[in-house]
Amino acid sequence: MAMLYSDRVMDHFSNPRNVGELTDANGVGEVGNAKCGDIMKMYIKVDKGVITDVKFKTFGCGAAIATSSMATEMIKGKTIEDALKLTNKAVVEALEGLPPVKIHCSVLAEQAVRAAISDYYTRLGVDPTPIVGEIGDCHACEH
Repeated sequence: MAMLYSDRVMDHFSNPRNVGELTDANGVGEVGNAKCGDIMKMYIKVDKGVITDVKFKTFGCGAAIATSSMATEMIKGKTIEDALKLTNKAVVEALEGLPPVKIHCSVLAEQAVRAAISDYYTRLGVDPTPIVGEIGDCHACEH
């Protein structure tokens, strides 16, 4: 099975970055569905519009863990505006590819980032929808 994954995916699966919870998070997002087997929870700490810390907890396959890890690396130290530009395609490219059946893991990683940012705005009393957009369901989970 490991032959289907790039060395970078295997590295982020075997040595995930930013695993855990942030007790002082000011944004938390959870996405996924137990039916598809992948659930991601992302915690962000934002200070003056910059994501100063980020952690994740993922229940799922190796690709789900790797995409969560890579997404946290890609948004840490970024402004909220830049973090919102993160796409699942960028996560896949940073991981040097994923098997087609695992692309939904990168979609969940993007959605987890958006869900955490959405929660951040909600806690500030700001409607997140015009800023973050709708966070849809995982299409893989619907089947």
